[in-house]
Amino acid sequence: MERMEDFEEEINASFHKWKEGDVIQAEIVKVEEEEVTLDLHSYETGVIPKEEYSNDPDFHAMDELKVGDLVKVTILYEDEEGRIVTSLRQAATETAWEALRDARETQKIYEVTVKEEVPSGVITYVEGIRGFIPASQLDLHYVEDPGTYVGEKVSVQVITVEEEQNRLVLSAKEVKKQQAAKAHEKQLQALQKGFVTEGEVVRIEPYGCFVEIGPDLTGLVHISQITNKFLHSPNEVVKLGMKVNVKVLDVEDGKIRLSMKALEDETKVERNEEEPEIEYSDEGEATTSLGSLLQGLQLEE
Repeated sequence: MERMEDFEEEINASFHKWKEGDVIQAEIVKVEEEEVTLDLHSYETGVIPKEEYSNDPDFHAMDELKVGDLVKVTILYEDEEGRIVTSLRQAATETAWEALRDARETQKIYEVTVKEEVPSGVITYVEGIRGFIPASQLDLHYVEDPGTYVGEKVSVQVITVEEEQNRLVLSAKEVKKQQAAKAHEKQLQALQKGFVTEGEVVRIEPYGCFVEIGPDLTGLVHISQITNKFLHSPNEVVKLGMKVNVKVLDVEDGKIRLSMKALEDETKVERNEEEPEIEYSDEGEATTSLGSLLQGLQLEE
């Protein structure tokens, strides 16, 4: 059976006087595009006017809210009809900055939609807060026309949070750098000692040449691994843009060591033994393209 004390608590609660700035939890009882009605668990009715829904101009109450939802709102004032006008936007803002500070520390990734172009970048919204993505942080390369990103979804991380200045800076570039690093690591893991492929000479130094064997995959052929002949300079054998066959000697700490001489040695052995050309060496080493090696390799987006 209900006690008199229980009734007294309900009665006292119903006559609670809210103060401006109070943050309370209320239940949604009606949702309209222009106004949301709340049950404040008191004799007064609470409302959220459209302008107090969210900082995001594309927020639509009919899509985001439903009857029965419990929401935190900030008390604003009592209107002429005796209703308590509240703000979902202000209450969310108070907790949003804390969430954004945590997101910066944990490097949380948000998927957002670019809303508009502004000088030197674009605007989006995270946790209901207006955020700026500089043009230099939209991609791995500098973006000349940020307007092409309006309406597009991008993954971003928080790089600057300054609540006092209402300043939130985001970066899509950092997310893409991490994704590229993971993809690169997977490609390196796919390379094995003895793998043979074709590459292009992209840089020449006194100590050797660098050969690109795939996207973002470049290895060093030391001058001692270019040919069996003594060389004063790699330029005696290789030129920029030259296509060469190379063999992977080792992959360690993200560095790829390659050899041209090893294939020269193997060719000599094959000729001396007068054996017909075969696909694999006696060590089981295959000559193929990097594309074939990586075919089916699932790289993270």
